[in-house]
Formats: sequence, C-alpha cells, structure tokens
Amino acid sequence: MTLFEFIFILVSASTLGAAFLVVTSKNLIHSALWLVVALFGVAIVFAMLNAGFLAVVQVVIYIGAIAILMIFAVMLTRHIAQSVGPRFNTNWIWALLISVLMFGSLIWIFSMWPGINTQLPDLPVVFDPIRQLGISLVSPNAYVLPFELASVLLVAALIGAIIVAWERK
Repeated sequence: MTLFEFIFILVSASTLGAAFLVVTSKNLIHSALWLVVALFGVAIVFAMLNAGFLAVVQVVIYIGAIAILMIFAVMLTRHIAQSVGPRFNTNWIWALLISVLMFGSLIWIFSMWPGINTQLPDLPVVFDPIRQLGISLVSPNAYVLPFELASVLLVAALIGAIIVAWERK
C-alpha cells in the first residue's frame, strides 16, 4: 500500500464517519458542523484526484456558502423547531434493510458493467475544462437557468428563515 492509498483511505473513512455523524447527531448545530467536515473531506478527495477547481468550488460554495447558510438558519430557528418526539420511528429497521439491499444492488450492477475497468482517452493538450465550464454556466443554452434558480432558492430560504425567526410583538 502506497502513501497515497493510505491517505485516501484515511480521508475516505473520516468523511464517511462525519457523514454518519451528520445523520445521527441529536444537536442540529453539531450535525451542520459535521456536514462541514464531510464536505471538506470530499474537497480533499477532489484535490487528490488532481481536480483542483472542483476542490476549490467544494470549499467555496458548499462549505463557505451552503453550510454556513444552514448553520445560520438553524441558529435563527432553533428555539422554534425544538423536537419533542422520538428520533426514530418503528420503521427504521426497514429503512436500514432497504438501504443495504439498494447498496448491494448497485455494487452488483456496477461489477457486471463491462465499462467499469475501461480507461478514459487522453484529453487534447489544448483542452481547457475551466473555460468550458465557465461558458456552460453563462450560456443561455446550457446551465444559466438552473444556476440562477439555485441562487434564488437560497435567497428565498434565507428570507424564510429570517421571517420564521422574527419575534412578533
């Protein structure tokens, strides 16, 4: 096992552990902070795969914007959304069983697919993926509408959190 593989296994295990703690933590703030750790682990994996742009996007957009927005919304509404019910209902065992079966099915399907071990062709020397992504994000024929709708949705969520947390006199 090389040093690169060891670091990958360590980062992957810590990312999966943080993701598990996101869904099992009782405190919403702690869940949001574990989400930041999990997203940072994904950014490290991107960096290890020589996808520096995606690693920076992961940190700036997901950790820097969305996770902080979630923490802000939870802190604004935490006295309103106090849960008094049980954390698990009686169907949790079925959810676990279905999740394990779905994961096993995906592993089986991917192992049967003949393209799983094929190598990608080399990219041309003049290929600039960041420029192509930038053109796609602002092109009317590509992703400009979903990109703008996502920003409007985030602003609406922030305004909604402020309205819900506003004290009425």
